[in-house]
Amino acid sequence: MKTIIVPIDFSKYSENALKVAAKIAKKQSAEIVVVHMMGLTEANLVTENNSMEGMFYIKLTKKRFEEFLDKDYLKDVTIHQTVKNYKVFSELDDVAKEHDASLIVMGSHGSSGIQEVFVGSNTEKVVRTATVPVLVIKEESDFAASKAIFACDFRHESLDVFNKAIRFFDTLEIQTTLLYINPPGENYRSDSQIEKRIEDFNVDLNVDNKILPEDVIIYNDFSVEAGVFNFAKKVNADIIGIPTHGRRGLAHFFSGSISEDIVNHSELPVLTFKM
Repeated sequence: MKTIIVPIDFSKYSENALKVAAKIAKKQSAEIVVVHMMGLTEANLVTENNSMEGMFYIKLTKKRFEEFLDKDYLKDVTIHQTVKNYKVFSELDDVAKEHDASLIVMGSHGSSGIQEVFVGSNTEKVVRTATVPVLVIKEESDFAASKAIFACDFRHESLDVFNKAIRFFDTLEIQTTLLYINPPGENYRSDSQIEKRIEDFNVDLNVDNKILPEDVIIYNDFSVEAGVFNFAKKVNADIIGIPTHGRRGLAHFFSGSISEDIVNHSELPVLTFKM
């Protein structure tokens, strides 16, 4: 891991994310790129480099960066600053690609209605569109993550994201419990059906990531979201990992807005991986 992207709006939520990013960066010998989405109006954007108002915003942002980044926990971490005129948070993936980043760490308060930049909808945009993993942080934390759960449906289309997730958790030295949520209704499967799916899934897995049916916890609950949260609480997990499937939600039974609901409603950090 070489570079971590952290979007900054100078709120306590983005500082929560920055603290976590700093801890990961120190452990991985990575650099951090902090990004402020300035969101100038179209009139200011046209003359951003030579208008008085445009220059004022740029200078103000640089001054706020100086104050915001003057923290003890950032010592010994290489920090790069960038200011973008983005107003659409899906464009944050362009910044990740530009810097060949391995991770985006983003602060969020979910969808409680607090009027900050990082409202739930902006977090969802990043989660849906980012091609690199996105770690969503809600509360201030020292991120002493040692135990994760990774929910998956173990279908063939999940192979790449599964391999990516396992490698990523291994890089962070986080022990991972594999989880299959079995909700009632049309997506319900018997244990033998799920085990057969896992066996078929295992055939094409990377050699280092081979699994057995007994390596996967099958957990019955009223919904996928409830199952993920209840199992995480049961095993005292530190972090939740989920695959995301753009606007279609998670693969197969992770449909609709379930991925966004998990990100918005989880009190634990959530690490998402784009399929």
